[in-house]
Amino acid sequence: MDTPLQLLISSFMRAAGSLLHPRILSLTVLPFLVAGVLWGAVLWYSWSALLALVHAGLEQLDIAAPALQILTVLGWYGLHLVVAPFIAIVLLVPLIAVTVLMLIAGWSMPVVVRHLAKRRYAHLERRHGGSWFGGVGQALLASAVFLILALLSLPLWLIPPLFAVIPPVLWGWLTYRVMSYDALAAHASSTERQALQRRYRWPLLAIGVATGVLGALPALIWVSSALLIVLFPIVALASIWLYVVIFIFSALWFGYFCLDALDRLRREEETARDSRDNDRGMDPGVDRLDRDSQRGGVPGIPA
Repeated sequence: MDTPLQLLISSFMRAAGSLLHPRILSLTVLPFLVAGVLWGAVLWYSWSALLALVHAGLEQLDIAAPALQILTVLGWYGLHLVVAPFIAIVLLVPLIAVTVLMLIAGWSMPVVVRHLAKRRYAHLERRHGGSWFGGVGQALLASAVFLILALLSLPLWLIPPLFAVIPPVLWGWLTYRVMSYDALAAHASSTERQALQRRYRWPLLAIGVATGVLGALPALIWVSSALLIVLFPIVALASIWLYVVIFIFSALWFGYFCLDALDRLRREEETARDSRDNDRGMDPGVDRLDRDSQRGGVPGIPA
């Protein structure tokens, strides 16, 4: 039987292989269009006002004038022009990414699970321990907690090496909470889902943290040059598309991992029941036949 690490690696490989499937690629269109239109409108109408607000806030700080003098002495006077846009971007990027994650969780994730179930997990019984509304509620609650923690820890993001640790961990926790629920909502009972989330908490968090690290890729676009920072309203569209692809990949990774783990859990329970039947002197094949008939399934084939 696979170890959690083997399960983690095998689910990653399957997710990478499935990402270019036409059905999966089609799931990137709607989240990109909705997030692009929404944030395009927000940035079009409020980008100048946001920059003015950030400039006003910087002028109120006692360190603003000395910092400008230091930049002038070092010959980096022009660098102050990108400070306000950079701060505005730092504030906006988590909101943009959360928007994309909500769209993926609410629209794309159920389709991903159905796609995986049809291709690989048709034998898994659907026990509907979760619901679409439950997933939306879980996503909204986790996102609220994430945004509060991100805001409180924001000053620490500027301190090496914390800037490379805190954001991926926060994104990892958020993605783990949202995606693991959605991946198991249709097939697992609530008891099974909770048991799997406890048993595989660290591998699931590792998938989330890996997603958080991948989520740094859009940031690399606009920090690669001062010009891109100034042109962020335009570059934001490319960032949104990358976030959509990354979260679709994470949906596949969580889907494969969680459904494989659920399959393993049920096989363990089946083995344990057969062992108990043997201890009582019963024929496990007869008992399994009786369970299949009660579920309305074909004997010997899971319903």
